[in-house]
Amino acid sequence: MTTTAPVRLELDPVAGALGAEVRGVHLGSLSDAEFAAVRAALLEHLVLFFPEQHLTPDEHRAFAVRFGEPEIHPFIAKLDEDHPEIVVLEGTARADVWHTDVTFAAHPPICSVLKAVTMPSRGGDTMWTNQYAVYEALSAPMREMLDGLTAVHWAKSFGHPEIQTTHPAVRVHPETGRRSLYVNRTFTSHFVELSPGESRAMLEYLYAFSEQPQFTCRYRWAEGAIGIWDNRVTQHYAINDYDESRRIERVTILGDDPQGSPPKWGPFDGKLSSYDQIESMTGRKALPVDDRTTH
Repeated sequence: MTTTAPVRLELDPVAGALGAEVRGVHLGSLSDAEFAAVRAALLEHLVLFFPEQHLTPDEHRAFAVRFGEPEIHPFIAKLDEDHPEIVVLEGTARADVWHTDVTFAAHPPICSVLKAVTMPSRGGDTMWTNQYAVYEALSAPMREMLDGLTAVHWAKSFGHPEIQTTHPAVRVHPETGRRSLYVNRTFTSHFVELSPGESRAMLEYLYAFSEQPQFTCRYRWAEGAIGIWDNRVTQHYAINDYDESRRIERVTILGDDPQGSPPKWGPFDGKLSSYDQIESMTGRKALPVDDRTTH
């Protein structure tokens, strides 16, 4: 019996923390062996970039669905009736806050496949963070506490605060078995087990900690490039530093079920501290954070 030799991709890391550029393959016509190599590289580098692909909408969708079932996004504009899986991101709405996509869903996306269609002459880069590295850089006592917490995620930024779900604060990757921090500025509301004040302070610390440069990579797009990121273990940020046209088209893959350690404590049910009572009476936040729900 003959076996197919594994494919070796041409990989060029773009940063120490995560990310690699890939050349030598065309995503519109990958063999099974080439796709297996791409999938393995994604698990290792967390975000991959493929310059000069220039995929058609059909090729874009066909490549993306090899990772799983595509999302039909509930809020973002679609390419057309024939390609409802492809969302179009352009105009003045810019995702210039760190986030992990759609964590307000019970089963958030596995990954996204982005096509750069129109790029400004300068600016418009995207950054990612490695949430494995973030978790592993925290102190042992902090990791132990976070392993026992859960967090509520909501769709308030889309105007739907009633859409929310709960995920572990630290999740275990279903393919690698590694742990990563799983909270983000855009969609995380609060920790279930902490008081409102404790929750806000803890989240602000974790956001700032996870956004440090040593955990990030930055990529300058060119028209026709494809980017893929593992949404289970990264956050990303679209840099708002341009005033020219910028259009991207994206297919997002569903099917994830975040898993972590079971909660070590029940939901917070104690009395509000004087700190939180003052805040509720004055309407002022003691910390400069977005509005959060109370428990």
